[in-house]
Formats: sequence, structure tokens, C-alpha cells
Amino acid sequence: MKMLRRYLGLYLAFWKNSVAREMGFKANFLLWIVTEALWFALQLSFIVVIYSHTDRIADWSKWEVVLLMGAAHFIQQIFQAFFLTNCTSISEHVRTGKFDFMLLLPVNTRFLLSLRQVDLGGYFNAGSAVAVMVYALWQMHRVPSTAEVLGFVLLAAVGVLIHYSFIFLLAGISFWTVRAQGVTWAYYSMFNLARLPDSAFKGAFRLFFTFAIPMLLVANVPARVLAEKLHSTRQIVLLLAMMIVAFLLSEAGWRISMKRYTSASS
Repeated sequence: MKMLRRYLGLYLAFWKNSVAREMGFKANFLLWIVTEALWFALQLSFIVVIYSHTDRIADWSKWEVVLLMGAAHFIQQIFQAFFLTNCTSISEHVRTGKFDFMLLLPVNTRFLLSLRQVDLGGYFNAGSAVAVMVYALWQMHRVPSTAEVLGFVLLAAVGVLIHYSFIFLLAGISFWTVRAQGVTWAYYSMFNLARLPDSAFKGAFRLFFTFAIPMLLVANVPARVLAEKLHSTRQIVLLLAMMIVAFLLSEAGWRISMKRYTSASS
């Protein structure tokens, strides 16, 4: 418990530092929120165009897809708020030698690398995703139960951890190549796949983005819970299993990377 309180105190300090940094550049902070909101609105308008020509995509109706897009955006923004900036900065820390100083601090280095900065804009943009999901459920005349809402929150957290594990694993490439931002941002660009109905894909593409890189799982499973479209617990079990596998892979990659590292000065 003493260790837990210590790390919670550290994360609170990270929060305070991030708030002070964002308030120093208020215009940039507000502009980023507006930009993300416009991008999300553009994606929603794309769905409106598609459904002006059809009634369903596979077994998904219009408002079910809007709910899915809201769920995917929510998971993406929570991931961004906690981890994105930190993981994409790892290669820069290695290149400039800042990583050497982090190793000397009396705190778990992975914790420090993963959570040092908080992207406050992600929380605001996650709020717009929640509003879209609520509106979609209202259009569907669907009121989720408390258990379904809690299930969605827990499964969304699992999705965030899967994204974190994979992008942290990819960031470890910087210990070999020095610069790895391109790889981590390439993974982040694939987030748009999570907004699409999984049943619309077939064959090797669906298998790859379900088992190798589970983009089609992280948003579809939580959205199916809210939309009452989850007819089996198999997908939930698969999502949980992928989280465990992804985290173990990232931890193994981290340990191998640490053995590889010889400091920036050597």
C-alpha cells in the first residue's frame, strides 16, 4: 500500500505539471480540441453518406455504427490522454540521452516513460465521444443496464491497455534504430480500422486485425455490449487473452531492450 500511495502521488504530480504546461499555451490546447472534434465530425458525416445508399453494413445498422465510432473514438482519446505522447517520445529520450537520467531516478523506469505527460485534451475529446454514444443509443431506443455500462468501461480499458502494450513494444525499436517515431505513428494511424464493423471484413484481413493486431476487437467488443449485439462471451475472452499476450510481449521486449541499451554516451 505504501508503494501504491507513492506512485499515485507521483502520477498526481505528473497531472499538476501537465495542467501547468497546457495552461501556458491555452490557444494551442483549445485549437487541438477543436481540430479533433472537427475530425470526428468529418468521420461521422462519412457514415451519413454511406447510409444514404444502404440500410446496413453486414449486420450493423446506421446508429449501431455511429455507436461503434463513438466507442472507438472514446478508446482512442483515453489512450491518447494517458500514453500516446509518452510512448512516441521514447526514441527522442534515447537519442538525446535523457533516458540515462531517467534510469538514475528512484522510480520504475517504465512507469516514468509511460505516464510522465498527460494529454488533457484527450479527456475533453473523450467526452464528445460519450455524447455521440448516448445520442446513438437514444436513436436506437436502447437503454443499457448498469452491468452493460460497467462492462463497456472495463472492456474499453482492456482495449486501451492493448494499444499501450503494442505501441510500447514498437517504441522499443528505438534502442536499435535510435529513431522509431515513424513506426509508432504508423501503428496509431491504424486506429481508424477500429471504427469499422468487424463483420464487414472477411478472410486473411479479418484474421490479421483480430489475432495479430487486434484493431477489430478493441472497439467492436465494447460497442457490441452496449448495442446488445454480443451473442457469445467468446469475443470477450479473446479480447482479455489478447490483452495478456500483448502486455507480456511488451514486457519481454522492454527487458530485451534494456539489455541492449548501453547509454547515449557510449
